[in-house]
Amino acid sequence: MEKRQEGLRAAFTGHQDYDGRADALLRGTVAELWRRGYRRFASGMASGFDLSAAEAVLGLRSELPGLELEAVVPFAGQERGFSPEDCMRHRAVFAAADRRTVLCDGYRRGCYFRRNDYLVEHADCLVAWYVRPASGTGYTVRRALRKGIEVVNLYDDPANPRLF
Repeated sequence: MEKRQEGLRAAFTGHQDYDGRADALLRGTVAELWRRGYRRFASGMASGFDLSAAEAVLGLRSELPGLELEAVVPFAGQERGFSPEDCMRHRAVFAAADRRTVLCDGYRRGCYFRRNDYLVEHADCLVAWYVRPASGTGYTVRRALRKGIEVVNLYDDPANPRLF
């Protein structure tokens, strides 16, 4: 029932070393999902792909009515370990988000898995920058696939083909 009232929900997962090469594709994917009825997009707020995805949603909000960003933070203060630039990006995105979810007051063992589980549990589609299976992104993608959630992997490199 909640999904019908709010529209479909998508979440993002990706590697922290994301280099921005798919930013245009990322914006196009958000717009296409919006056309398909997706309204809430959730970012795990890590450096790299997560922040780029959140910024893409924020950048499209004025063009796509009803588009919302949920910032899902594994623990309060997550950004303290980021570079100064990414710390500023994180704070700006968090402040601009329509919804803010902080899962733990401080760092706790397993809090990143809890964040990844939250993203999957609250998504109808997972948009990924998935390169390496042995990673938090790999864990999140596998969990989504096991639950039958559509996964859109934006990573595409002829030297290292898509992994599923």
